[in-house]
Amino acid sequence: MGTSHSGMDRIIIKVKRLDNNPDLPLPSYHSDGSSGLDLCAAVEEDLILKVGEIQLIPTGLSISLPRGYEAQIRPRSGLALRHGLGLVNSPGTIDADYRGEIGLIVINWGKKTFTIRRGDRIAQMVIGKVYRAQVEEVDEIDPTARGEGGFGHSGI
Repeated sequence: MGTSHSGMDRIIIKVKRLDNNPDLPLPSYHSDGSSGLDLCAAVEEDLILKVGEIQLIPTGLSISLPRGYEAQIRPRSGLALRHGLGLVNSPGTIDADYRGEIGLIVINWGKKTFTIRRGDRIAQMVIGKVYRAQVEEVDEIDPTARGEGGFGHSGI
């Protein structure tokens, strides 16, 4: 891990193009302050996503993350707001030892059909550090003021 001139930590992510992606852009940050790398759809032809429909969208990419890191796959907020496009398993997780194609499980929660075209930026990938927990069974856990309150216990 290194540090860039902007003070942000950087790691190297190895990206492999698969046969269905000889031409699309590699994951990239859309602006200097972006947290997520944009992922493009590697569909062979336009895909019509009907209202309520779920489809697996290929990216034509596989990655190699350093041990101790994960990639979280998240929806793009503009597509979510304007078209109701989301990811069913949001955020999706890519573990450091996964080497298959990155697939995007997209759902249309909007009110109209949505067309996904080859090269459309459909999701974003955020890289994060992973901490391995050591599980320790105990008879009691530390009390807090909140206690067991959950699911809206603090009001709207």
